[in-house]
Order: sequence, then structure tokens, then C-alpha cells
Amino acid sequence: MATEIAVLGGGCFWCLEAVYQQVRGVQSVESGYTGGSVVDPSYEQVCGGQTGHAEVVKLAFDPQQISYRELLEIFFTIHDPTTLNRQGNDVGTQYRSVVYYQDEVQHDVAKHIIAEMALVWDAPIVTELSAPQPYYRAEDYHQNYFVQHPFQGYCAFVVAPKVAKLREVFAEKSKPA
Repeated sequence: MATEIAVLGGGCFWCLEAVYQQVRGVQSVESGYTGGSVVDPSYEQVCGGQTGHAEVVKLAFDPQQISYRELLEIFFTIHDPTTLNRQGNDVGTQYRSVVYYQDEVQHDVAKHIIAEMALVWDAPIVTELSAPQPYYRAEDYHQNYFVQHPFQGYCAFVVAPKVAKLREVFAEKSKPA
């Protein structure tokens, strides 16, 4: 079985990480940074907004269990792809909506999903479709964040509702609780 990779940015990586950790067929989720000009940036540099990086998650998934298309359907449901450089109160280019395709097949699938989502959302889709860029793993304290800090304010009020939405809208794709 071949494992495939998906790299997605949709606001704070804690949200995406927590959601995709609950998806059947996703073997691993790692928070990181990509799309910027600084080699191996720190969280503080990325948050400063001067590096050009986006907060992203790197997913390893089994395409026999979940397709790239299904991963993107989840992506476009759990974040707002119509807000430029922001998700909720998180504002800055590091929080942009972006799909970093890994090959031409992913590019074509993402392009079609973005076109379909344009018919669903009331505002224009601003999600970027970008070629792969150097990826840098985020610091250890960002990995598995929601699981380690479920009662932290941001996790309780921002991340938890996204996980609940996944379980409600994509129940058949969710791992058992």
C-alpha cells in the first residue's frame, strides 16, 4: 500500500491537525510551515508575518481508505475558504487558505474541488493552489496540541467545534471516538 502526502493550510494548524487526526485513513498528521522565504523558521518568525510561510499540516494518508478528494472535501468544510489571510480572529498571511499539491493529479483534483466549492459558498473562494515548497516541521510543542491541551481556551472554543463538525458532517469518515 502506497502512502500519499497532502499539505494543507487553513488557519491555525492546531485546528487542522485535530480534525485530521480523527479521519479514517490518515496515518499521521504533522504541523509545520511552508511557502515562505526563511529556511527553518521559528513559530515566532512565522507569526510575525514577515517570512511568507503558512501554518500547514502535512498528512500521510492511505488512498485505499480515503481519497485526496475526500480530504479536500473535509478541508473546505472545516475552514472558511472565502476569508483572505484570516480564519476567525487569526489574521495574517500565515493563516491563509492554501493547498500545496504534491503532483499533477492532486493539482487537478484540487482545481476541480475549488471550482465546486465556488458554487457552495456565498463569497469568492480565495484558497491558493500552490506547487510544493520546502516544508519545515513546527516545534515539538505544536505537535498533537489539541490532544495535549483540550481545555486551553483556544482549543475549547475554536478547535473543539471543528472536531465536532467533522464528527457530525463526516461521521462515516471519522475514527471511532
